[in-house]
Amino acid sequence: MNIQWYPGHMTKTRRQMEADLKHVDIVVELVDARIPISSRNPDIDAICGDKPRIIMLNRADQADPQRTKAWVNYFTQRGIQAAAVDSRSGTGVNGMVALARNALKDQIARWKEKGQVGRPVRAMVVGVPNVGKSTFINKLARRKSAKAGDRPGVTRGKQWVSVDKGLELLDTPGILWPKFEDETTGLHLAFTGAVKDEVTDMEGLACALLELLRDRYPQTVAERYKLTGLDEQQGWELLEQGARKRGMLISGGEADTERMAKVLLDEFRGGRLGRFTLEVPEDIKS
Repeated sequence: MNIQWYPGHMTKTRRQMEADLKHVDIVVELVDARIPISSRNPDIDAICGDKPRIIMLNRADQADPQRTKAWVNYFTQRGIQAAAVDSRSGTGVNGMVALARNALKDQIARWKEKGQVGRPVRAMVVGVPNVGKSTFINKLARRKSAKAGDRPGVTRGKQWVSVDKGLELLDTPGILWPKFEDETTGLHLAFTGAVKDEVTDMEGLACALLELLRDRYPQTVAERYKLTGLDEQQGWELLEQGARKRGMLISGGEADTERMAKVLLDEFRGGRLGRFTLEVPEDIKS
């Protein structure tokens, strides 16, 4: 499946981010801890240039904890401060403030020398759609300031949120990039809900997810859906088997694979299927 999704408002958002960049001191990039490669928009590098940046691996509660540690180490070793976070529960959220101040310690020292002791740190929060930026900001601010939702495209305009006297956050709409060069990137983004379901083949998407989970977490997926013969079956066969095991049948006794596909994707996205990380640092092409 060659998935592409780049609605017109994303071009406008990119221009707005470029214009707003001069008003912020640091960029906080949220990525999905389950897909840290695919959820990093390559255009962010071009937009942000040399602006200081930190990476927060969101939805860490749904990701494989050992692989999340490996990803934090990967970014840290490359000079990018990073940390795992679960925006829904708030775990790790407050750690962002310390990371930002550490990344800006030289700049903050210069402000003090100029007598700008009370100057707040201004941060722009960026990321792909549905990665949890608004939820992250609301949890950090301890109030519902930014509009949040469980689907891509909820945030449409920029929103400034004052966390306290020392920190101001700029929430931005999620943006993708015009063309996914790698088919895997599009699939991974669609698995997690960063791409609108309306532009995808849900059954095909579910088959691809089953094959990936079969290869990386076979025991978990087999136990969850009572699947057998994983090694010998393709994704569509596993989807049909899962539908039958759950009693999802339509007229004529056929498996309701459309319904099963929706259940699989909903359970994966909601973390009810298990804690999975679909990418490891070794997947990055040198």
